[in-house]
Amino acid sequence: MSTTPLVCQVCKKPKSPHNGMIADLIRPSLLEFAKKKVSDLDSKAFICFEDLGNFRKDYVKEVLEDEIGELSALDNEVIQSLEQHEILSADISKQFEKKLTFGERLSDHIAEFGGSWKFLITFGAVLIGWIALNALVLFNRGFDPFPFILLNLILSCLAAVQAPIIMMSQNRAEARDRLRAENNYKVNLKAELEIRHLHEKIDHLLRRQYNRLFEIQQIQIELLQEISRHKH
Repeated sequence: MSTTPLVCQVCKKPKSPHNGMIADLIRPSLLEFAKKKVSDLDSKAFICFEDLGNFRKDYVKEVLEDEIGELSALDNEVIQSLEQHEILSADISKQFEKKLTFGERLSDHIAEFGGSWKFLITFGAVLIGWIALNALVLFNRGFDPFPFILLNLILSCLAAVQAPIIMMSQNRAEARDRLRAENNYKVNLKAELEIRHLHEKIDHLLRRQYNRLFEIQQIQIELLQEISRHKH
């Protein structure tokens, strides 16, 4: 076998043929990387193991840096997605209340008071006081003696006015619930799409990581083979 020194096309130094190889025998991805570093690299020419080792080192470093860069980009996507999700999760009740008129707010307060223990206790106390005043204190000589016609009229008017107020308040509560349900649907749909997108992104990253780790492993195997050849 010829031992005539060959000139490395990278460092331009004469090297033994045993201390290098033809560039065309390099892994395609590594050869492409080397051509980016040395634009006039000839795939049919000789390259020494020292320069080839430097190319391998720089290539592995770039692969790892690209991997970190991809993870950082994924983190940014998640942060932006969370910010958008927070905007979608706005308080619907506050937005709905801003659009209410004075009459609608008043009817809501009346309906809220009419459905509370405070109203029941106050109403019961007024009834007992009214009946006791006209039947017991004034001995049926009061302004509304038995059978309390005026009281019945007031109660009828109160029921006639309170019923539509409560119905209006219930309608607004239903409208508020519909808006809340629509917002929940949007939030859930967005969350589902984000989770699906993240799963696809993670699967893509895992595939790329596996391919790159496999490529790095192949480079390590090549280095071990070269070391083994040098020993022999």
